Amino acid sequence: MTQTITADRPAMRPTRSLELETVDRADFIRAMAGAANSVSVVTTDGRAGRVGITVSSVSSVSADPPLVLVCVNRRSPAHRAMRANAVFAVNLLGTRHRELADTFAGRPSHGSAYDFNTDAWSRGATGAPRLADAVSSFECVLDQAHDAGSHTVFIGRVVSVAGAGGRPLLYGDRSYGGMCELN
Repeated sequence: MTQTITADRPAMRPTRSLELETVDRADFIRAMAGAANSVSVVTTDGRAGRVGITVSSVSSVSADPPLVLVCVNRRSPAHRAMRANAVFAVNLLGTRHRELADTFAGRPSHGSAYDFNTDAWSRGATGAPRLADAVSSFECVLDQAHDAGSHTVFIGRVVSVAGAGGRPLLYGDRSYGGMCELN
């Protein structure tokens, strides 16, 4: 139900209970395959170790102050490390990074999963690994963490940005792709 709120009319409250069943997990996953998202490798380093993981749940939150969010499954080793290290970098991947995305998703075509030796990385101001040729990198200090279902929403205050530019790698319909130019 969509509501329009105006200054002279108070918001209407729903008159019926919203105690509805949650949609089936498989149906939800099938429907979400229609959403195209950018692909990033989120990294952290510190006392809890150096860890990276491929994610497609990244978004800007605010420009004032600059904040980004990333969603990480609580079962992932990256989750514990991000909480403990309290810093992370969001490295937006380009179309040239499909193999890197698979490596940090735990399914490398060759070599080891989560292997930082697969590409050129540097340390930023926070110590979190930054991908040298990422489309964009956002170095963050952990600002907030909110549990939501099986994941935690990490909100980071952006302290540094860099990037090589290029076309972002997208994930949708359970596969990688790129952007098409519209004329």
